[in-house]
Amino acid sequence: MSEISQSSSRRSFLGTAVGAVAAAAIGVRPGGLFAASEDSLIRPFRIHVPEAAITDLRRRIAATRWPERETVLDQSQGVRLAKIKSLVSYWGAGYSWRKVEDRLNAIPQFVTRIDGLDIQFAHIRSRHPHALPLIMTHGWPGSIMELLKVIGPLTDPTAYGGRAEDAFHLVLPSMPGYGFSGKPQGAGWNPERIARAWAVLMARLGYTRYVSQGGDWGSVISDVMARQAPPGLIGIHVNMPATVPPDVAKALNNGDPAPAGLSAKEKAAFDSLANFYTKDCGYSAMMVTRPQTVGYGLADSPAGQAAWMYDKFASWTHSGGEPERVLTRDEMLDDISLYWFTNSATSSAQLYWENNANNFNAVDISLPAAITVFPGEIYRAPKSWAERSYHKLIYFNEVDKGGHFAAWEQPELFSAEIRAAFRSLR
Repeated sequence: MSEISQSSSRRSFLGTAVGAVAAAAIGVRPGGLFAASEDSLIRPFRIHVPEAAITDLRRRIAATRWPERETVLDQSQGVRLAKIKSLVSYWGAGYSWRKVEDRLNAIPQFVTRIDGLDIQFAHIRSRHPHALPLIMTHGWPGSIMELLKVIGPLTDPTAYGGRAEDAFHLVLPSMPGYGFSGKPQGAGWNPERIARAWAVLMARLGYTRYVSQGGDWGSVISDVMARQAPPGLIGIHVNMPATVPPDVAKALNNGDPAPAGLSAKEKAAFDSLANFYTKDCGYSAMMVTRPQTVGYGLADSPAGQAAWMYDKFASWTHSGGEPERVLTRDEMLDDISLYWFTNSATSSAQLYWENNANNFNAVDISLPAAITVFPGEIYRAPKSWAERSYHKLIYFNEVDKGGHFAAWEQPELFSAEIRAAFRSLR
């Protein structure tokens, strides 16, 4: 990452590469990192994308070569042409990235080097003295953007109808290869390594007793942290739990019918996963096997990047395939723009190649764990399965709205769930 400007006591940085045009404009090579420094140093971080990068984005959008429209009247072939044209047109003409920068720069952000890689994170301390430290991890195609709405309710619950004793100090890191964190220059940054890095980060911030939360990749990281059980971690909450029993996983993998004897909720979970594996996980197969190839198209095409991500917003929000019902266009473009300006299509996809595992299959976790099941999740984990995977299940609740991006879609409900989930560990 490279220094761009300096104002008062806080420096302004550009995180990861912003494309050849923007990199040339500020005199750095694409993908450049912060200069090496003492591993324990925590440095202030401020975002400023060069105007040249924004101009280049708009130029590329104006020059988009669109494909033919789909040959069906639904979304069974992917994102419909009229839908993505409208979104991308607004991105190029009406959308303001600077508003996002202002919002992000209004919260305390930092960067520190862990295991040879710069990790960028937000750290928001509650004004309540007995707040519980909480590290929250985003997923793909998410980012810190999906967590911004819950910062207030979690750090200052009394301002949102909650109790002071339910407050949290928040640590919101960007995973390696995502957002403004550094990009791995070699293989090996898998969930196990990220989980160890998060434990280092929490210790470096002085937290000796804390909890972890996540959805999507964040659930995977939280599960791994629970298995590793680093000193100080007292519990986790996940909203994409890994509960699928071996016999059910085998049937799904082989394309067989559901095993006999499943309850109604277990059969519904099986059917949802079967549908996902047959109709909705092509993106994952490509990133697991060919993240570099995927990146060539996405790094060069704003429309391609937008469609790749919007497809999952449509599939995974609790919106009936219309994500605009729960997220604004600006909110979706905030996240898409973050991927674009940091040129992280390939580096984010590499995590799939590193993991190459089925993250729904049952885990074996003995640390206290809490689960919230949202109706729009890829599958709704039954409590019967959850109890076999999370042996100290301190909280389990099924709610009536929200999907895969729960904190983004339903921040009030999500915040209430996190407060309830960890109440017994305070």
